[in-house]
Amino acid sequence: QVQLVESGGGWVQAGGSLRLSCAASGSIFSIYAMGWYRQAPGKQRELVARFTSDSSTNYADSVKGRFTISRDNAKNTVYLQMNSLKPEDTAVYYCNAVPPLTKLATLWGRGTQVTVSS
Repeated sequence: QVQLVESGGGWVQAGGSLRLSCAASGSIFSIYAMGWYRQAPGKQRELVARFTSDSSTNYADSVKGRFTISRDNAKNTVYLQMNSLKPEDTAVYYCNAVPPLTKLATLWGRGTQVTVSS
């Protein structure tokens, strides 16, 4: 089953921009904490940006000032606007949804590739 669907990945030159989208079901979107992670070859998965439990935002230091997470409640969609992209941003980006109860599983999208050329 696919509960989170990412889109918007692609290839850009350094300094360019991309906007990723993650569509979720209404039941997930309304109560799960949504966010974005990424994983580059040979590296561990890392947090990029997320909404906290109080709907504030949290960003990795490496993307602060360049990336912006946002949401459209009417469309049950979370976005990641990525500006001033760098080659080190190259990775597979995953949408993530953390449930409010520990008995429930964290959800992941299948990922979308972002490649930034130098």
